[in-house]
Amino acid sequence: MTRCASRSFWIVAFLVCGLLAAVAAGPVQAQNDYEPGPDSLPQPGVPQGEIKGPFSWSSQIFPGTVRDYWVYVPAQYDANKPACVMVVQDGLGRANGWKLPTVLDNLIHKGEVPVTIGIFINPGIVPALREGAQPRFNRSFEYDALGDRYARFLIEEILPEVSKSYNLSTDPNDRLIAGASSGAICAFNVAWERPDQFRRVLSTIGTYVGLRGGNEFPVLVRKTEPKPIRVFLQDGDNDLNIYAGSWWVANQDLLASLQWAGYDVKHAWGTGGHDAKQAVAILPDALRWLWRDYPQPVRVGQDGAKRRTEIMIPGEDWQLVSEGHKFTEGPAVNARGELFFTDIPNSRIHKVALDGQVSVFAQDTGKANGLAFDHRGRLLACASDKRQIVAYDELGKLEVLADGVTSNDLVAAHDGNIYFTDPENRQVQRIAPDGTVSIVDRGLTFPNGVALSPDQTLVYVADTRGRFVYSYQVQADGTLAYKQPYFHLHVPVNDNDSGADGMAVDTEGRLYVTTRMGVQVCDQPGRVHLILAKPQAGWLSNVVFGGPQLDTLVVTCGDKVYRRKVKAQGAASWQPPVTPPKPQL
Repeated sequence: MTRCASRSFWIVAFLVCGLLAAVAAGPVQAQNDYEPGPDSLPQPGVPQGEIKGPFSWSSQIFPGTVRDYWVYVPAQYDANKPACVMVVQDGLGRANGWKLPTVLDNLIHKGEVPVTIGIFINPGIVPALREGAQPRFNRSFEYDALGDRYARFLIEEILPEVSKSYNLSTDPNDRLIAGASSGAICAFNVAWERPDQFRRVLSTIGTYVGLRGGNEFPVLVRKTEPKPIRVFLQDGDNDLNIYAGSWWVANQDLLASLQWAGYDVKHAWGTGGHDAKQAVAILPDALRWLWRDYPQPVRVGQDGAKRRTEIMIPGEDWQLVSEGHKFTEGPAVNARGELFFTDIPNSRIHKVALDGQVSVFAQDTGKANGLAFDHRGRLLACASDKRQIVAYDELGKLEVLADGVTSNDLVAAHDGNIYFTDPENRQVQRIAPDGTVSIVDRGLTFPNGVALSPDQTLVYVADTRGRFVYSYQVQADGTLAYKQPYFHLHVPVNDNDSGADGMAVDTEGRLYVTTRMGVQVCDQPGRVHLILAKPQAGWLSNVVFGGPQLDTLVVTCGDKVYRRKVKAQGAASWQPPVTPPKPQL
């Protein structure tokens, strides 16, 4: 082949390949040929808002990072009235790409969305220290990660700063957060973590895949108690399909989970790829839907799912029982339904009567931690500072059951055996009916909460610094055998452990475990079915079934005690053993 012929061959080959590529891409391109409507274009007589900025921000929550942000101020803004807020990830570039300032101009003018301040924020970078070096790009770290860090960045840094210049509403129903791709999962995650701050979410081509744990959201949505969030999802069937997963499949999976769990959710599926074309076309309608019925608040959707663990009662939430303490622990309930709990730093045991009156039952308790009633009606306590296990009678008279032991929590079986955890020495101990103390297990990283199955044939021990609750079979002589890491708990993405602490069981054999994520409710085979939200920020230390019918969950959380009625009945270890029904496997 001559040089000239060779050159002609490569030109023809290039043109043929280009033609084939164009043919292959043609139909997809046509399918993705979305056009913006009139609400995305400037209209005569519509006053235009102003874009202020860029403003630079150096973050403390993301140390070393700097970023720019812009503020959209609508023409209708009145400093005497709190304005709604719309936060958009990826800054002014994303907002302009969506034609968002123009859309807000038009929709605010027509009264179809409320007067809204827009805050358009870039992801952070850590600038390079020398010329020619790369900065550290924080976008994936900030946007793709689960957990509350980015929510705190907005709530503690950006919103207070913008509030210095503009009157921003603090009502979560007045706040919308939006993003595309990684910015979309970031928006959803902010509302998920802090529905007390944001309740409206716009997600386009969302990255709910396995980059930094986002693929867990569909499962968490199904298992976690529903939250007051309204969500609009957009994606196209030609979106990315790479090593982390399929964006198209992941968005459909999230939609299915939101619908199953009863959320207020709407979607716009299309044929586009990982771009903003469809988002631009549907943005006005998405905002109308998200703000529909405003100022009516966004509420928790009606849980339409048929859960295998049906314990939630519609309208029932955590109610305050007692406050004003330093750190609450060890809730225990006697046969009359009276509640007792410890305030460890104050070295007190409190009693809550059936009429709700709170009194001090015992003082100078040796910083008593875990409590439990036994079949004789005595209140047992882990007197940590005294290195004792003690028992109180109804009048508060004290008897020492074990001396020279370290302990955290305990449970008393109907047959007289007492099991207690000793995290200091990484072991579980037993007090036999004759008073003999022995070690029945060693090796857990931090053995903490301890409970008995309803039939009292199994002992459960929570490992706070792991992700499992361990199960042991009780032998005829009271010793423990056949240890297994049995109950598989959920662990927050930014933590290395579940924080499993106190536990309770019901007559169906379900196990209730207090964890960093809330009360995780497990079935008999060891699987989490439901996660009940914590009543407040703080360490969720323990749980017990209370009330005369043992149909009310009581939790100790930080400095307070809360209760919540449920469709379940507790199985107290001081009662005779009861056999739960055979589980669904």
